Amino acid sequence: MAKKILVVDDSAAIRQSVTYTLDQAGYETMAAEDGKDGLGKLADGPFDLILTDVNMPNMDGISLVREVRAKDDYKFTPIVVLTTESQGSKMDEGKAAGATGWIVKPFDAEKLLGVVKKLIG
Repeated sequence: MAKKILVVDDSAAIRQSVTYTLDQAGYETMAAEDGKDGLGKLADGPFDLILTDVNMPNMDGISLVREVRAKDDYKFTPIVVLTTESQGSKMDEGKAAGATGWIVKPFDAEKLLGVVKKLIG
């Protein structure tokens, strides 16, 4: 059975490129346009991995990570943050919230798949 991945990003172009890359690699994906939407989509899970942007309207990625970590079903689910922010302080904030890893945009498909494979196979 394919592993399920939730992709949360307010950019339609990024959502499309990430879901396309993951779908091509045999993963099952679901996309959400911001943290609130992503939180609502958790009900369609369980997800094996969550990829989220940081800067989004309604609920940012760091808040999403905190909310997800507060749910028993997702305490140990890998959460990878995709962002244009390469500042250490944001990374520390993400890690403190419970993010598993960090990919700085723009990223290539190979790098994304490498991280996903390492985390969920």
